[in-house]
Amino acid sequence: MLKREIKYEDFNGNKTSDIFYFNLSEHELVDLEVAQKQGLQAMLQEIIDTKDHKGLIELFKKIIMLSYGEKSSDGKRFIKSEQSRLEFSQSAAYNTLFMELATDDGAAATFLIGTLPSSMTGEIKKAMIPGPTPVPNT
Repeated sequence: MLKREIKYEDFNGNKTSDIFYFNLSEHELVDLEVAQKQGLQAMLQEIIDTKDHKGLIELFKKIIMLSYGEKSSDGKRFIKSEQSRLEFSQSAAYNTLFMELATDDGAAATFLIGTLPSSMTGEIKKAMIPGPTPVPNT
């Protein structure tokens, strides 16, 4: 799970920051993998090799929205709903995060790796998504 502080300017012009959580479960990764004819890793590599910016942007949008959720106060559930995803996608925080990931390869790789299940080892994470070593989650 990735716990991420996002600093942004809200629609009233106030500078603020909030904590957001992103997590892909193992079953969601399996769903992503089988949804792609060649598999997720091969699709990502093809996007990188062909410099398919549109494909990369679409993949980022999908992963951000699929991984976004709210952690229950007792930490036993990670709640994902269409309503909370819609509300997040309409926020200035989403825009700030999206623009950062779209313009900074290192930030994008760190984000993607951070959303992966903790049960996946560092080596598997590196093999799935090329990029820098992720900063430990707090």
